[in-house]
Amino acid sequence: MSNQGVRGGDSDWNSVDREIRIEGLRDKITRIAGGEMFSGKVEGCDPDLEEAFLEQVLALELHGFECPFNCLLEEGFDLPAPGRLNDADLTVKLWEVIRALAAKRLFLSSTDHLSDRELYVWLWEDALRQELMGFGLPFGNCHLDVLGGCSEEDLILRMRYYADDEERADWAAQFPEFPMPPRQKPPYKRDCRLPRASV
Repeated sequence: MSNQGVRGGDSDWNSVDREIRIEGLRDKITRIAGGEMFSGKVEGCDPDLEEAFLEQVLALELHGFECPFNCLLEEGFDLPAPGRLNDADLTVKLWEVIRALAAKRLFLSSTDHLSDRELYVWLWEDALRQELMGFGLPFGNCHLDVLGGCSEEDLILRMRYYADDEERADWAAQFPEFPMPPRQKPPYKRDCRLPRASV
């Protein structure tokens, strides 16, 4: 009987400790975010899951937005300007960059319409200089879609090279004024070799 009481007591203390940790996490997040945090609870939510979620939210708040270009440079990664590289060296460097980004859980997509040089220039001059939330954290994934800007040019390229017949038909039905391009095979075959996010 006394052993049963001790086990129950330990469980109660663990539950209290967890609630204290959860409230502490909520308080830290609120202070860092500079405002009141939404604090509703889902009925029956597992406290361990809630605590893990709040730990990730806190890490995101502390880590904030990071510029991949600067992060890579700070870690000693060499990022020469595109004009300093001949085509062969540029291809080698491009794949080094792609692997370095994947190691930090940043994954590329929709690259098959660009040559190696065009992709490296886009990364070097634009994409890697944008700040990304959560870049470099040990959890979650970031995705960098070359056509993610949703400009008309991006949409035309997506419909031309990446959309299947069904998607093209749906898009044409929804937006009859859209200048639907003929479907073409992308000039390069890189996407199938890009690192993929693990689930």
